[in-house]
Amino acid sequence: MRRTVFNEDHEAFRETIRDFIEAEVVPVYDEWFAAGQAPRDFYYKLGELGIFGISVPEEFGGAGMDTHKFEAVLYEETARAGVQFGGSGVHVLLALPYLRMLATDEQKKRYLPKFATGEEMWAIAMTEPGTGSDLAGMKTTAKLSEDGTHYVLNGAKTFITGGVHADKVIVCARTAAPTAEDRRHGISLFAVDTKSEGYSVGRKLDKLGLKTSDTAELAFVDVKVPVEDLLGEENKGFSYLGHNLASERWGIAYGAYAQAAAAVRFAKQYVQERTVFGKPVAHFQNTKFELAACQAEVDAAQAVADRATEALDAGELTPAEAASAKLFCTEVAHRVIDRCLQLHGGYGYMNEYPIARLYADNRVNRIYGGTSEIMKTIIAKDMGL
Repeated sequence: MRRTVFNEDHEAFRETIRDFIEAEVVPVYDEWFAAGQAPRDFYYKLGELGIFGISVPEEFGGAGMDTHKFEAVLYEETARAGVQFGGSGVHVLLALPYLRMLATDEQKKRYLPKFATGEEMWAIAMTEPGTGSDLAGMKTTAKLSEDGTHYVLNGAKTFITGGVHADKVIVCARTAAPTAEDRRHGISLFAVDTKSEGYSVGRKLDKLGLKTSDTAELAFVDVKVPVEDLLGEENKGFSYLGHNLASERWGIAYGAYAQAAAAVRFAKQYVQERTVFGKPVAHFQNTKFELAACQAEVDAAQAVADRATEALDAGELTPAEAASAKLFCTEVAHRVIDRCLQLHGGYGYMNEYPIARLYADNRVNRIYGGTSEIMKTIIAKDMGL
């Protein structure tokens, strides 16, 4: 379909990324898949390429571009090649908005230059064992020391993407008890150095998909966090978390659309090459009808994803619109990828084929960033229901 969302700069970036993937990722991707993570030095290459610094202000070593369209190109190109850039998506999509929004000038001088180069990789730790999406129920605590120089952090987190390689983690913790009127009161955000005494990385979790993205459990035992590493104001962390949910859900929606488009590409190529009963699979009417229906769904998802991108860049993407985009694009991707795998027959179940990996990778899109059921709740509330 005709698109207007990208300009010449984005397309030039696309060519650079496509060449980079072919040279630096595709030849070694099977090794990453078997290891369950991308190597740490790969993130230095992403930093050298300028990927981490696109939205970092120029005075801190970045390009200072206030747009998500380059991230959109990354989603499309990694999906097209059937690869991922490890856990680096959290570094840019989730961690950076908090640093840009909450960090003081002094903190930005300390954090952002190394962020842009990949010298320090960031993750964010919200979810805890037993609480899931109920962030107001978190138990991790950060108590101010008697001399007021640091907080003492205790607790545990789970499902932390990028948690194995992270050098800094934005940790959500309770600095005050919830009130009877507001369970969300008392949460604060901290930039925690992973080399701190008492900080430990537990199991590297064995996931169904996203195999090259390191996901871990974290534990904190009397970790000292300097007061200079408090992000924003104390006890206002929950409102900060809500502020960035729209961009997080946009990223999941756009990534899902890109995966669906890639699935159609993989299936089309496969059915043109695969022969059964003396004919290419592509010659059968059922194949044509299935792929045509998938393409129509991808076209619709692309329109939704592009509209959400424009709204996000304009600062106008509402929580309900982000929820709608995430719900629609992830459900489309679920249907399309499943049908494209079916067209591969038994080979679609083999991990050596990108459609199989895509099938597993895609499943979490309807869970993280808020489940499809939560998205429906948000949309219904916005409808006045």
